[in-house]
Amino acid sequence: MKIPNISCKVEMFCTVNPSEDSEKVKKSILNIFPNSKIELKNFLIHAQSKDLNSFEKIYEVIRSKKSYKTYARNLENNFKNDSTWFYLNKQAAFVEQIAICEGSDESPLGPIKVILTSSNIDEIIDWIVYDD
Repeated sequence: MKIPNISCKVEMFCTVNPSEDSEKVKKSILNIFPNSKIELKNFLIHAQSKDLNSFEKIYEVIRSKKSYKTYARNLENNFKNDSTWFYLNKQAAFVEQIAICEGSDESPLGPIKVILTSSNIDEIIDWIVYDD
């Protein structure tokens, strides 16, 4: 995997439900985005990374599961200005599995929303879903 040298901000957001342990929710994010800085405020977790290396696990899963179309559709449908986003299943992330959600209701405890922002967002989308 060759990671392009493109400036990018990766942000992850998810709620911590009253029935959840905030440390386990943090672990869910760190399992997928290990180099993220995480903050918890009022039952909302905000994590971020400024490194495309944080997409390594997602990049590998897209190729191993051949889920190019699903990610491409989500990234392109949610594209606006210099950013795009998609949802990941929070429970799957806790057990180090990556499962994209088409809608927020597909993750019973709420999804992890992943937002990518870059002045070269087209190149990043191409790398994530089309580069081989």
